[in-house]
This record gives sequence, C-alpha cells and structure tokens, in this order.
Amino acid sequence: MFEFQWPWIFVLLPLPILVRWLSKAQNRASGAALRVPFFAQLRSLSGEQNTPAVNGNKFHLLLLSLLWLALLGACARPIWIGDAVAMPTNGRDLMLAVDISGSMSQEDMIIQDEALPRLTVVKAVVNQFVEQRRGDKLGLILFGSQPYIQSPLTFDLDTVNTLMNEAQVGFAGKQTAIGDAIGFAIKRLRERPENSRVVVLLTDGADTASNLKPLEASKLAAAEKIKIYTIGVGATEMRVPGIFGSNFGARTVNPSADLDEGTLQSIADTTGGAYYRARNPAELQAAYAAIAALEPVEQEQEMLRPERSLLHWPLLAAAGLWLLLGIGRNLPALPVRSNADDTKNEAAQ
Repeated sequence: MFEFQWPWIFVLLPLPILVRWLSKAQNRASGAALRVPFFAQLRSLSGEQNTPAVNGNKFHLLLLSLLWLALLGACARPIWIGDAVAMPTNGRDLMLAVDISGSMSQEDMIIQDEALPRLTVVKAVVNQFVEQRRGDKLGLILFGSQPYIQSPLTFDLDTVNTLMNEAQVGFAGKQTAIGDAIGFAIKRLRERPENSRVVVLLTDGADTASNLKPLEASKLAAAEKIKIYTIGVGATEMRVPGIFGSNFGARTVNPSADLDEGTLQSIADTTGGAYYRARNPAELQAAYAAIAALEPVEQEQEMLRPERSLLHWPLLAAAGLWLLLGIGRNLPALPVRSNADDTKNEAAQ
C-alpha cells in the first residue's frame, strides 16, 4: 500500500503562485513606470518580435511546476507498506546450558535396546524443546572445563539447533564448570526483563573446575531474579561385561556416581526453579516437557507492517526535470508568425 508519511507538505503546492502574485503586486505599488509611446515602433525597427518564443514561457512554466511537485512529493516521504508480519513479543529469554565434558560420552542411554552416548540423546531432546519455543529468545552455553557462549539470545532457533548438533564431547575440556556456566548465563540475562530470565542447566556430574562455586552463582542468579531449572542426566545402573565380553566377572555399576544431585537441587531451590532427574531418554523428555509447561511460550504477537522508502523516485524525477530546464534554456528561440507579418507579406506581393 502506497502512502505519504507527511501529506500535509502538499499545502505548500500553491506557494510559487502566491510568491509570483505578491512580487507583481509589489512592483505595481512601487510607482509608475516611464512610458515611451513609440517604443513598439523602435522595437519593430530593430527587428525584434512582439510575441514570445514557442519553446518559451509555457514549456518553461510546465517544467517548473512539475519540478516543484516532485520536490514536494519527496519531502512528503512516500513509502510502500507491505503486508502485516507477526512478530514475537514479551517472550522469555531462555539460556540453555549443556554439559559437554568427557563423561557425556558415556553410553548408558538405552533406546530400542541400543546404548547411546548421553550427549547424542541430549541433542535430540534439546532440539525438540527448542522447536517448541517459537516466540522466545534462546541462547546456548556449552561447558566443560570452561563455559563458552555458543549462541547469544536470538529468535533464530534453527541456528541454535544447528550449533547444538555440532557440539562434541571434550570440545570445552574434560572437567565440569557448573558455577562458571551459571555466571556466564547471569551476564547474558541480567539486562533482560526481570520476569523472563530463565536458565535450563543440564549436567551429568559435579563441579570440578569453576572459579565461581555453584551455590554462590545460584545466589547471584537469585539476586538478579534469574530462575534456574537443573537436570541431572545419566543412568543409575549399567551392566559391565566381564573378561573378553563374557558374563564371567560381569558386574552392575552406577555410571552416575559422580552426579552431585544435592548441589543441583540447591541451585534450583535458591532461584525458584526445579530439579529433574533423567535416568533414561523418556525421563529426559519428561523433564524438558515439564519445564516447557512451567514456562509457557507467550502467545500474544505484535503485527508489524514492513515499510520501504520510495523517496528516490521523486528525487530522480526532480533531477530529470532540472536537466530538461537546463537544456531548454540553451535551445534557440523559434519566432511566432504574427498577423502583422502576414499582412506585410501580402502587401509586398
């Protein structure tokens, strides 16, 4: 849809006529001019014409009028307004903090009798969770011995999923820095609206590398009104085969013995979040589903109509008209034949 943002500019359209009228009135009021009765005869003797040129006043006036109209059209700021586009508003700012330390390669997540690495299953579940958060801004923190901001807060959820899928065990180091990961999340969220700051932290171990202790980090998060949901991932039982893969000497172990559930529970309690234990893929899905239910996506959307400026078109027209004016001034005048000239020619014949 075409529209002028400042249509009131067009009230200036008759301004040149008003200026011309006022200037003529001032000339008439300035006093009587010297009149020469025989001026017309002198002009005819000098060979000058009594009538204007064909390419003179009318053409010049038309170009000036169009030029003035083009300049006013540019000043009125013409725009093209596109169709309405839904924009997410008031959504949550949600940081996903995912552990990619060495222990995340442990193959204790069973799907259809197949043991898969923890990180492989986490990627699949996190991808589903991210797809459900249309309307929220999501960010991604990957941590091992050190935390890294893999993606800042963004509406581009496809990029968040891509970066999550590209994560590899050990890229951030073999140890686990839970406290520092929370600290990174606080830095990213502290300037966001208070009622929308959420962190979902997933780990399979205990803090072994942080400069900022997890419980201290959780207190800082609580002071900034950041809510943290924690997820402890990893099976509680895993069958380890005996010698040469046989049942002889086989034993059952707890692959999640290093998981510090007490600290994860305290982090959640301190910040007003919740702690979830994910021993298998089903419980991991249930944990993210519960978080999605507790932090629903904002449904209200703002409709935005994109605007495209058309200012360049009237400016180009004005430039073209100005060029024509310059060319018109340099063209030779073409005289108009008068009735007096025709009478003289007939008498001469």
